[in-house]
Amino acid sequence: MAYQGDLVGEHESIVETRRLIMRVAQSKANTVVIYGETGTGKGLVARLLHEQSERSNNEFIDVNCAAIPANLMESELFGFEKGAFTGAQAKKTGLVEAADGGSIFFDEIRELEPVLQAKLLSLLDSQEFRRVGSVKSKKVDVRFIAATNKILSGEVRAGKFRDDLYYRLQVVAINITPLRERGDDVLLLCEYFMRRFNSRYERNIRDIEPAVADIFRAYYWPGNVRELENLLERIFILESEDQILARHIPPRIMREVEGDARPVYPEDLSDDGLHGNPRSIGSDFYKATADFQRQLIEKALATNNGNVTKASQMLGMSRHALRHQINKLNLTP
Repeated sequence: MAYQGDLVGEHESIVETRRLIMRVAQSKANTVVIYGETGTGKGLVARLLHEQSERSNNEFIDVNCAAIPANLMESELFGFEKGAFTGAQAKKTGLVEAADGGSIFFDEIRELEPVLQAKLLSLLDSQEFRRVGSVKSKKVDVRFIAATNKILSGEVRAGKFRDDLYYRLQVVAINITPLRERGDDVLLLCEYFMRRFNSRYERNIRDIEPAVADIFRAYYWPGNVRELENLLERIFILESEDQILARHIPPRIMREVEGDARPVYPEDLSDDGLHGNPRSIGSDFYKATADFQRQLIEKALATNNGNVTKASQMLGMSRHALRHQINKLNLTP
């Protein structure tokens, strides 16, 4: 199995990500931004960037920008001097200073308040900061790694993120491919997590039922690798068989794979050029519903020149589920 640390997979996008991690880690780049959906492994990539660099003997500091209250973030990052504010009874070292010589990881950096975005930009430019309540600047040597599940350029256009900080971070960008686009990597990851959970829970589950492999390939995995990991751990805890079976898979996943996911209405898709009238239901409700579904699928396929993968993403369903509906309605992609 191809892997780097815990970054498991053989899909070309993951092979390229591992190559990029190695190259960037060993470079002098002091800013890196990681893009990826929730659960794709942005924190793992950040840690690999640190562990495979010359900084690996120093600290890796993880800062969750969404978890620390805005009114505490500045003192958490930069520390403070004794007496800087009420309750500051002793000097405190901040997270940036603690990362000196190593790396600091800003997870969900888009959550930083504008004032702190400005202070971070200054820090990136000068590698200097001041503790709260101090008039003296301190110099640090830190690699700054940021991550977000949103495209920062869109946040800049929306006025939620500073454009100068965006350009400063964007020197090196690493994009992590969602699990649904990685083909059989889902099965490699399944094997990897099964080995881990066999050891953790003293089990001996060695394989999965063939139907489970089909389900895993077809499912959309909105929670990505983390969702797969949590699903498998739940099965190891609650089920007693020595094989993972289709009946172990939660009904919500089965419904999505079988094409019974939430209804998709044209107003949900209007930005992509699909239009219709969800209220155009005649006396025969079921016929009208089928006609409406056919219309949506035909328009999605036409918009994407028959590309089933792109059409399925537009419709918010898995490729397997769309294929099922295409066959059921006798459509031709």
